[in-house]
Amino acid sequence: MNEPSPEPQDQAIQEFWEETRRYARVGILTSVLGTPWGTAMAPPAWRFGDTPDLADELLGLVLSGAKTATTGLLSEYDQVPEVGDLSIILDGGGMPRALVRDTEIAVVPFAAITAAQAAAEGEGDGTLASWREDHREYWRRGGVDVDDDTPVVWERFAVLYPR
Repeated sequence: MNEPSPEPQDQAIQEFWEETRRYARVGILTSVLGTPWGTAMAPPAWRFGDTPDLADELLGLVLSGAKTATTGLLSEYDQVPEVGDLSIILDGGGMPRALVRDTEIAVVPFAAITAAQAAAEGEGDGTLASWREDHREYWRRGGVDVDDDTPVVWERFAVLYPR
């Protein structure tokens, strides 16, 4: 459920990364060794949902601690995330609001998402039935009909720095 970041905010994203990378324990030896190229570039930045309002609503759940996971269609990923990967979550206006690290990744069929995984997303009424209905509807709006065998990527993340 990730949308590519809006382009005009590149400067704000880079500044946010420079401000927050210490929370990811990246670049600790920068004062001695200089900034390694791998830490100079910000990690991927993205927002939740398909509208600015939904992005803000889901970001609010992340910042409150209610949302600690997300699910996307495998077909939407250029590369499957790995445990330890960093991301910057954007608000509905495209501004950076949180630095997160993936702590658990599962690539499974849609029907294999468990009640605990659905609840970790902090959305709807927290039930697996609600999660399934809401996610099917979300992807249908994007032109994808999801069946029980559709592969999805479930990511649990930890917020390292909220803004």
